[in-house]
Amino acid sequence: MAPEIHYNNIIDSDEAANAQAKADAAAKLPADQIDVREFYITQPYHKYTQENHKVWSELFNRRWTMLERQVSRTFIDGLRILRLSGDRLPLLVDTVLKHDCTIADGTVLKAGSKLEGINQYLGEVSDWASFGVPGYLPSKSFFACLAQRQFPTTVLMRPREVMDYLPEPDIFHDVFGHVPLHASRVFADFLQTYGRAALLCEDERHIKRLARLFWFTVEFGLIKEEGRVKLYGSGLVSSHGEASYALLGHWAKSGSEIRSCAERPVAEWRPFDLEEVCETDFEINHFQPIYFVLESFEQLRDAMNQYAEHVLGEAGLAEATVSPTV
Repeated sequence: MAPEIHYNNIIDSDEAANAQAKADAAAKLPADQIDVREFYITQPYHKYTQENHKVWSELFNRRWTMLERQVSRTFIDGLRILRLSGDRLPLLVDTVLKHDCTIADGTVLKAGSKLEGINQYLGEVSDWASFGVPGYLPSKSFFACLAQRQFPTTVLMRPREVMDYLPEPDIFHDVFGHVPLHASRVFADFLQTYGRAALLCEDERHIKRLARLFWFTVEFGLIKEEGRVKLYGSGLVSSHGEASYALLGHWAKSGSEIRSCAERPVAEWRPFDLEEVCETDFEINHFQPIYFVLESFEQLRDAMNQYAEHVLGEAGLAEATVSPTV
């Protein structure tokens, strides 16, 4: 966690410290020795304050007013499957409250109340699941989770003073921004294959290329739907400002070379091409000047399968695309 950001630190516990230590240590282990269950923590729901729920509610409702016009229909469908709402912060797994909990509108959820988590809905449609983690996971640990169709989810909620921009993930970015697409089996298959390829790849060139692929798709991807360009990348879905900027972009001239990734007043749209994506650098401290636009999520899944076969070989790809029971 960034020391200058004052969270309600609901993860100040031995469990969280031990899980972080296991995740950090796993970065040095062979892939087949990593046990991702050691990284996960309980989401202590009763520790969220009413202010935490209010910030979630305000962010949720502000973005929801724009989603129908801006975001992929697949994302909207996933949001509804998960039963996410602006009333209160989401739960990952079914929970019985140990203490009373006051949510955004002042309603008190009484101790002993059973609340449903999003995982029961994810499991039904895509064999995917989200589990709480104490904070940033090393890349190898993160990829190991994806390879098991599991998403390591930050459970902290950003404070109000950084509501509009947070330089690190929180539960709004992770659950609102990422998880609805995990309800799509096509996207979930892509993400698992990506995780497996990134976990097992030892070639530095491909590791760098895979990082670019993640950035320009999972975080900042666009897609054509219903004759329009729409959002699906979590960095865009959860950002009011960059979402508007990205959707005001213009198509690059056919055959033109990619210019620098420096900030520019109008974004450039380019058709998704895996090779071009993987060879394009990015910068993280400003809105993206270039966005790659998918024709469909099947295009992304199929391109990833081909790339994984190139990186891992046919046997590795076969193992990567098996859907385990969560």
